[in-house]
This record gives sequence, C-alpha cells and structure tokens, in this order.
Amino acid sequence: MKMQLPPVRGTLTLDRPLADLTWMRVGGPADVLFQPADVDDLAQFLAALDPSVPVFSMGVGSNLIVRDGGITGVVIRLGRGFNSISFDGQAVKAGAAALDAHIARKAAVEGLDLTFLRTIPGTIGGAVRMNAGCYGSYTADVLQSVTVVMRDGTVVEVPAGDLQLAYRSSVLPEGAVIVSAVLHAAEGDPAALETRMAEQLTKRDESQPTKDRTAGSTFRNPAGFSSTGRADDVHDLKAWKVIDDAGMRGATLGGAVMNIKHSNFLTNAGDATAADLEDLGELVRKKVYDSSAITLEWEIMRIGNR
Repeated sequence: MKMQLPPVRGTLTLDRPLADLTWMRVGGPADVLFQPADVDDLAQFLAALDPSVPVFSMGVGSNLIVRDGGITGVVIRLGRGFNSISFDGQAVKAGAAALDAHIARKAAVEGLDLTFLRTIPGTIGGAVRMNAGCYGSYTADVLQSVTVVMRDGTVVEVPAGDLQLAYRSSVLPEGAVIVSAVLHAAEGDPAALETRMAEQLTKRDESQPTKDRTAGSTFRNPAGFSSTGRADDVHDLKAWKVIDDAGMRGATLGGAVMNIKHSNFLTNAGDATAADLEDLGELVRKKVYDSSAITLEWEIMRIGNR
C-alpha cells in the first residue's frame, strides 16, 4: 500500500516484520511501523495522515496473532515516551506502554493495591482495551479515565464509563490510540501486597505454561451457559474444561499445539505459522461446538491478511 507519510520525530519503518514484536513470534510485515516520540508526535502524525489509511495500535503483542500476510496500513507501537508511572494520592497515572506488572509493583511500594495486574501480561493500554483481569478483579474496577488520540489527531480524555467496559472488551472509535490511563487504587500494606503478588506468581507458574510461546488465554470463558436453556440452570464454565471435554488438550496442527499444561493456551511449539495457530484454534472451536454446543469466542486478537 503506497501512502504519503508525514514527517515525524519518532521512527517510521517500511515493511517492518512484526513476528519478533509478538509473544507468538509469527506473522508478516506491517506496511509501516510508527514508533512515536510522544503524544504530540503521534497526534500530529495522525492529523496529517490520509484518513483512508488504516491504523492499528499494538502494545507488546502479548494477546495478538499477526497473520502471515502482514498488516495493511500503519501499525503504531508506543515505547519509552509512553511508559511513565506517577502517583497522586490513590490515583495512578500510567502511560499506555507501561507494563501491567511494573504498575502493580510500583503501586505496591506506594501502599496501593493494583496487585491483580501483576500476573497480566502486556501493557495497561492493552489491559484497558481488553478489560483485562484475574483473581476476580478487572481493569474496569479501578479505571477512572483514559487519554486517547483520535484518528484525526485530536487528543481527548474519555471517562471509563464511556468505554462500555465488559468481559474482555471495550468500545473506542476506530483508529483511536490509548496513550495513558488513570487508575484509582485501594490502600494496602506494602509488605502484604508484595506477599500477595508473590503468591499469585507462584499460582500462575504452577498452572500456566509461562515459559512457552503463547498469547495468554486463547478463548474467553463461556460464562452464563445453560445446558438446559432454563435461567435457573445458568452456570459458569471454563474454556479449558470444554476443550478437554472435546478431547483437544494436546491437539496439534503444523507447529501449533493446545498446551498440555493448560489446554486454553494455544502454543507455538517452535515452527508454527500464524495460519497453523489460527486454524488450530478454529478446529478447537468446531470440536467444542460439536461436543457441547458451546461456541467459544476468541480472546486473542487476530489481525492482518491471511
């Protein structure tokens, strides 16, 4: 895709392979990768960029499969100019590129409880997009507002209530880029918070394949499923359980495998293509539906051209 690119203070790279920027280590190139220097650089770039050019914002690629054909348009990846973390009372302001784990650890030192973020891979920008959560807590529980750069370059502060945060989802205008978030954290004893995070890490490492090439949980838990159709029989299920019931733990396709340790972790066993991973995921969805009439919904984002 040919396009006129505005001048920037950050870095523009043409035909940039993206595989090494994702946890799965798969995928083709972006037409353009833009790493802005700061918010002003990003805003000026978007304001001057042809509005017909598609824009996609990515973090550290922890919840993402880039397809083998790459991404048409501009991929924006926020870096050092967007990873600050500051405190004002119980308010925590974090740049969108700040890692969730770093926010949790720094908050704990300040006596602020954001411990649920400690085991969530990725950045706070991605956590907002996906309303990430664990151990019964979600980003929606603590989010106050986000600052975004709209596709036309306008910088806007958006209250959390306007994001329609729901299970693993949010709503933002097409092309909008989250650049920072403000969180409100409960107070806690720093030592107790550190202990809790250490326990969470141990629990995660015991149950999840943290050393393998995954993108976190592959499918959303099918919460609220009723096997009889009666409202009083609604119960929560875990994606791994219905995958196991369908006989798909350890299933393989090319270099992709449904992890033996945790069957809801789609894994690049070493030489998988993006197509291997996505096709295995679709096969799992089919087998689960055939087995239990449950339609699993992807939690991992898949983008780009096949």
